Amino acid sequence: MRTGPHRARYRRILLFAGRALTQIWWFDLLLPRLGLAGVADRTRDARMLALARRFRELAVELGGLMIKVGQFLSSRLDVLPPEITAELAGLQDEVPAVPFDSIRIVAEAELGMPLERAYASFDPVPVAAASLGQAHRAVLSETDAAETGLDRVVVKVQRPGIDEIVAVDLAALRRVAGWLRRVRIVSDRVDAPALVEEFAQTCSEEIDYLHEAASAERFDEAFAADSRVDAPAVVWERTTRRVLTLEDVTAIKINDTDALRAAGIDPAEVAQVFAEVMLDQVFSHSFVHADPHPGNIFVTPAPATTRGWRLTFIDFGMMAEVPDALRDGLRSLIIAVAARDSRGLVDAAQQIGVLLPSANTSELERALAALFARFGGMGFNELRHVDPRELREFGTEFGETMRALPVQFPEKLLLLMRAVSLTSGMCSSLDPSFNIWEPVEPYAARLLRDATGGLVRDASRQVVANAGILWRLPDRIESTLNRLDNGALTFDTSRLERRLDMIIDIARRAISAVLFGGMLIGGILLLGPVPWLGVTLMSASALPLLHAIFARR
Repeated sequence: MRTGPHRARYRRILLFAGRALTQIWWFDLLLPRLGLAGVADRTRDARMLALARRFRELAVELGGLMIKVGQFLSSRLDVLPPEITAELAGLQDEVPAVPFDSIRIVAEAELGMPLERAYASFDPVPVAAASLGQAHRAVLSETDAAETGLDRVVVKVQRPGIDEIVAVDLAALRRVAGWLRRVRIVSDRVDAPALVEEFAQTCSEEIDYLHEAASAERFDEAFAADSRVDAPAVVWERTTRRVLTLEDVTAIKINDTDALRAAGIDPAEVAQVFAEVMLDQVFSHSFVHADPHPGNIFVTPAPATTRGWRLTFIDFGMMAEVPDALRDGLRSLIIAVAARDSRGLVDAAQQIGVLLPSANTSELERALAALFARFGGMGFNELRHVDPRELREFGTEFGETMRALPVQFPEKLLLLMRAVSLTSGMCSSLDPSFNIWEPVEPYAARLLRDATGGLVRDASRQVVANAGILWRLPDRIESTLNRLDNGALTFDTSRLERRLDMIIDIARRAISAVLFGGMLIGGILLLGPVPWLGVTLMSASALPLLHAIFARR
């Protein structure tokens, strides 16, 4: 049951969402129906930017899951306009630290002993503070150090009461998703409840430090034989659902180019290896670090290795698995791109689950055909020499086409896209001449080779099936023509006509109801700034109301 501050928090989230939805309904749905689409179009960019800024302020103030929501929404290019995603892209999960006394209470309750017994020393000043927890440096006790072979560690402790805050935030988000599900124009394009549940699943994994510890070990095992990659060891004796103790692997931040050069490490080489490692996670291990920002990756000098250094990953709370179905869909997508097959690419998108069943894909097919006609014959390296303005124009056109479709990226694919985007940005900052397509090319070629055998078998089966259809086709055509000649082929449209009449009548009454609501709300909004116009609209709203109630079929 929500009480006190939690109830106020719940109401603030719902109030913000309610105001935002009302504004969008008025400007983007009602005004165009009243012939005022120009007003909505002229103000859209400014309105979307203001809405994103207000949400960002709310997220920073409330903390909790709201910052995670902002980061989640910033990557939803499939369902949100670029004005919103761009504004939220810089939202960082950095909040004021919790007082150490509160952290001590949580840690000691979880570990079942005072911190002085659990660790030889524990720094009260946090290394970092985020919306769900904060990290402190510590030194293991002599007994634990002897058993684990470790000494210095980093201890992550959840913020007090975070479970209740997460529950309140998710309850509010589910309520908003329920509202959106009842709006036809939204439900046709976005499965809002499914989005919230995907987000809830990701968050439940992030606040379970046992899950993160298991992910860290799985990642370390995947790269155990790879000298390029390292991950911190888990101290299971000092790890619970709310406390996570990891080996302290602090080294050179991957984006600190001055420190890299001072250590004799070439940033361009780091960019190349980093991209290769991330692609290995996708195509070889099917287990991907989905939050590879600069704070989560160190470059650790390692003289014994071939290169003299290795990449050390930390923070495994956000990981993306690549299931077989998604891998098959990505394989089909790559094959379609290689064959310049726009229809095949659309089919692959539907196989992956990007396009909802209600999608009309003809516009997307035409856009893809134009893309293949212009860029399809080029290798990855050749794309460097294309005019950037032309690429931006194509990107803008595709963005508009995709947002006009009922498109929704599955959570696992979205996490992959986030990882690829962060990887590309990081590598470009390390090496301005870096081209993400160069390391991608060998992986794409390998997938195509692996798929060749299955593709040939599929083609053979399709040839046999098509031959059977063609063999039976003449008899079926002749039978249909005979029935037409004999007058046995008829069409009964009377029921269809009656249904159309009913639909037209319902549509007219619905339009009247929408007009009534719009004129009434518009009149109320205008009572302050323009009283005479507000009164006129409110009075005139009676006419469409009467039609909606009393009109007869």
